[in-house]
Amino acid sequence: MAGDRRGKGGKGSGGKGSGGKRSGGKRPAHKSSRSPAGKPSGAPAADARSSRPPRGRERPRGSQLATPNYPDRLPGRNLVLAALRMSGRVRSIWVDERARGGKIDALRLEAAEAGITVKDVPRAHLDEVSDGTVHNGVVGFADGLPQTTLRRVLEAAFGRQEDPLILLLDQVQYEQNLGAILRTAAAVGAHAIVIPTRRGASLTPTAQRIAMGGAEEVPVVREGMMSALATLRREGVRVVGTDAHAQHSFTELDLTGPLAIVMGGEDRGLSSSVAERCDAVARIPMVESRAVTSLNVSVSTALFLYERVRQVGLTRP
Repeated sequence: MAGDRRGKGGKGSGGKGSGGKRSGGKRPAHKSSRSPAGKPSGAPAADARSSRPPRGRERPRGSQLATPNYPDRLPGRNLVLAALRMSGRVRSIWVDERARGGKIDALRLEAAEAGITVKDVPRAHLDEVSDGTVHNGVVGFADGLPQTTLRRVLEAAFGRQEDPLILLLDQVQYEQNLGAILRTAAAVGAHAIVIPTRRGASLTPTAQRIAMGGAEEVPVVREGMMSALATLRREGVRVVGTDAHAQHSFTELDLTGPLAIVMGGEDRGLSSSVAERCDAVARIPMVESRAVTSLNVSVSTALFLYERVRQVGLTRP
């Protein structure tokens, strides 16, 4: 082969073999045929440049990065932007080193204005720190959301001369539903969502991502259902529950004034102990169907909330 010049004296090698003589005398030695160390050019050379990454690509840095030690990891561009703008609890941001676009530019700008470091990292490292949650090329590291109680929420609302609007989720199990309910609750100006202390979905990174920033605005209160219902009754807040077999449609109820709406779980609906403590129970009308017997709890919640809006308007800015 033309590139094999390692043998001594072979034909065409320029050595002293039978074909070594040429007209015009000896062939001058080719300067590039050997490395500076005297090794043939075809042999592996310990070139310092061979260990460098290809031009335009940086050496993988994921293993060299220390993961910021903060309670919350916020996956997703919209969630991190909302946290930057509303709660100010973001402390560090990692961005996919190849991510581009208007939201990425806005995120970098707002982070710079807030004095928050943005690090460009390999996407694989974002996958690792987000534990498989969809992150769209951005993960924020943040302080935990502030904790509060139902009593404090009510006191603050009454102090601002507002009629409280509270949601209670009785055994809602799926974090996706909690996230969707949070998003709608923020849209209508709800004051808080109460979830049980020992059952039901938690405010996971997935729930926060689906809420699209709703968790930054609407407090999620962990409190026992019986305790929360007792607090609402003492403070004069009317409690309305939902049940597929209730006599009245939700559009027939008075949903004005201080109000709490209790939504049952995806499989079991409203528990009997909670239903007994409601001031009224209503249903969402549906046509008879053998295929569809109920609505998703996040859809049912949205219908109730917007019936309230229809009756009283959007009372909060």
